[in-house]
Amino acid sequence: MSVQSVNPATEDVIETFEPHSDVDIDHALAAAEERFNIWRLTSFKERAGLLEKAAEVLEERKDELARHMTLEMGKPLTQAVGEVQKCAWVCRHYAEHGEKYLADEPIKTDSSHAYVRHLPLGPVLAVMPWNFPFWQVFRFAAPALMAGNVALLKHASNVWRCALDIEDVLREAGFPNGCFQTLLVGSEKVERILSDRRVKAATLTGSGPAGSAVAATAGEHIKPTVLELGGTDAFIVMPSADLEASVETAIDGRTQNSGQSCIAAKRFFVHEDIYDDFREKFIEGMKALTVGNPLEEGTNIGPLAMKAIRDDLREQVDKSIKSGGEALLETPTLPEKGWWAHPQIVEGAPDEAPAACEEMFGPVASLWKVPTLAHAIDRANQSKFGLGSAIFTQDRSDIEEAIRNLEAGSTFVNSKVASDPRLPFGGIKQSGYGRELAADGIRAFVNRKTVSIA
Repeated sequence: MSVQSVNPATEDVIETFEPHSDVDIDHALAAAEERFNIWRLTSFKERAGLLEKAAEVLEERKDELARHMTLEMGKPLTQAVGEVQKCAWVCRHYAEHGEKYLADEPIKTDSSHAYVRHLPLGPVLAVMPWNFPFWQVFRFAAPALMAGNVALLKHASNVWRCALDIEDVLREAGFPNGCFQTLLVGSEKVERILSDRRVKAATLTGSGPAGSAVAATAGEHIKPTVLELGGTDAFIVMPSADLEASVETAIDGRTQNSGQSCIAAKRFFVHEDIYDDFREKFIEGMKALTVGNPLEEGTNIGPLAMKAIRDDLREQVDKSIKSGGEALLETPTLPEKGWWAHPQIVEGAPDEAPAACEEMFGPVASLWKVPTLAHAIDRANQSKFGLGSAIFTQDRSDIEEAIRNLEAGSTFVNSKVASDPRLPFGGIKQSGYGRELAADGIRAFVNRKTVSIA
């Protein structure tokens, strides 16, 4: 059954794709296994050269690739260009640092020589989401390929043009056939692919249920996994904070990618001493955002990627208001065509409301007044998620308390949570396990082999 790519701003069909058959999948798995047996023997220098070339191709084609992104999932075009450029950065990062990250680690023992060597595992399956359709693939692919693994991509079905673009970029850069392959398949095929003996590991960025399914299959077959799942990141503002900077960052952190980001700031806890000032500026800033054509310069928020996401967000906001939260922004008239969502702030929602306990994937912020930092941290930690967290303060004791007590994979101080090739990235609790990026990312799918020579 064919799959259509639909423009979320217009609901027009962009392109139609034919999914890969079981025979196509078997051919891809065979090609991956064959290529791995050759690729694993290549030098770091050769792999680094190809990643450098991939970065060049990405930069040369950034406008075309960004436009495909925007058309398929609605991301404002300027943000899409930035995403392509970030992919070039991660390619260059691993080209420069990958060999050092995987260098032998000498260990002093009674042997004449002992060390740990990092060896690739084989074909790795990546199950990737639509919201950052290039970045989330490249932050896996760059370290995986540099380590000597080969990659199989199962991308979200609404961004299959982006998936094929990524394969094309790496092919144009000179990566041999079989190093990186896109599988145009639905989620129902993932279990079969991951169960295949030729696939040695898997990584998934996506929803909790999808992560559980992949982890269960991988566990049955004793295969390593890395999971990056949802988040309801806390954003805490204390009296010593730079108020203007905290408001500006709060707005950017909540509405980047039209609010469709796992690491977006979603739950805002503001100290009572500055709450009224923050609230007023937050409302003004959110009101000033431009919702519109994502291809036009000056657009802050484009359409949401799918109708179901838009409808779910509306339902979450409605339930949060009915349960006691207050909507601080008026609802404007939006176009009938397209899957649009206007910015919103829900204030004071009770603990059982969606605004407090569910991930809201769109430009909707949840806001509460808190009497102390301890209270803010306690509220933040009530979430089942633990991806990122942020605090704005100039008080060193506040910073140390937040770092020590916030239950999250990262805490950013006086800035928004962001992924960076130089920093490990991942979550705890139901936000997943394992780490991507930096040294952790390239070591996620290698055999840390102990070598001891008498």
